[in-house]
Amino acid sequence: MIIVTGATGNLGRRVVERLLERVPADRVGVSVRDPRKAQDLADRGVRVRQGSFDDSDSLVHAFEGAEQLLLVSLDRTGEECVTGHRTAVDAAVQVGVGRILYTSQMGAAHDSRFQACRDHAQTEDLLRATGLPWTALRNGFYAASALQLVEPARHTGDIALPADGPVAWTGHDDLAEATAAILTEEGRFEGPTPPLTGSAALDFSTIAEIASQAIGRPFTRTVVFDDAFREQALAHGAPAPIADLMLSIFAAARNGEFTAVDSTLAKLIGREPATFATLLERAWAE
Repeated sequence: MIIVTGATGNLGRRVVERLLERVPADRVGVSVRDPRKAQDLADRGVRVRQGSFDDSDSLVHAFEGAEQLLLVSLDRTGEECVTGHRTAVDAAVQVGVGRILYTSQMGAAHDSRFQACRDHAQTEDLLRATGLPWTALRNGFYAASALQLVEPARHTGDIALPADGPVAWTGHDDLAEATAAILTEEGRFEGPTPPLTGSAALDFSTIAEIASQAIGRPFTRTVVFDDAFREQALAHGAPAPIADLMLSIFAAARNGEFTAVDSTLAKLIGREPATFATLLERAWAE
């Protein structure tokens, strides 16, 4: 039995779909906050159980019988994030999960300038302390984040963001396929994996050039001072912690924390990962 948390989210749902291409549905279970959102999976034979990272008992029930557990990281930051992960890890230990796989991130480190990477590092410490077999999937920075950041440029023609550095932006679909491959033991890793990245690290100046070529009209790149960017984010309704979190992405990128490019993802999926140009064209066509 393979149990997947967050199975109605962007990554978790994709992983479940890729798993169902590889194993019978009765070998797949999901732990979700709202089982109604996973009814279609239940209809296909997937075991659906309610599980909340704020309720240990619910996770113990959701994880029951898991040979492998894919722990998809929470959409939280700081202590709230790590506490939720701790609850899940403790529940996994309690039910005797055979192996825990966790969706970490390239650049995970206690001294990262990006809060989420510090959270990932703390969660990896929790996994290390369990004594169970575990794998931390060091996923490349989600390309969806870059697409969200450049969305205003669709209308303005200008990518106006703080100074950055090269980032190995990576697509959800490729990461989901690789995760399913690892879960079905087409690849096996002990502890942190190599960076699971796309084939190139790009800064936003390069992305402006890619957008120009892909869309067929010019895009410029304007560097916005950090303070001005924060004020703009606040003016558009972003809470201060979210504005600071966004800024920390650029600080970490300038610090070279997301520049690594590795071939492991390509080997796992048997082809080159989707390029950023492909992901951009697909997103903007939709």
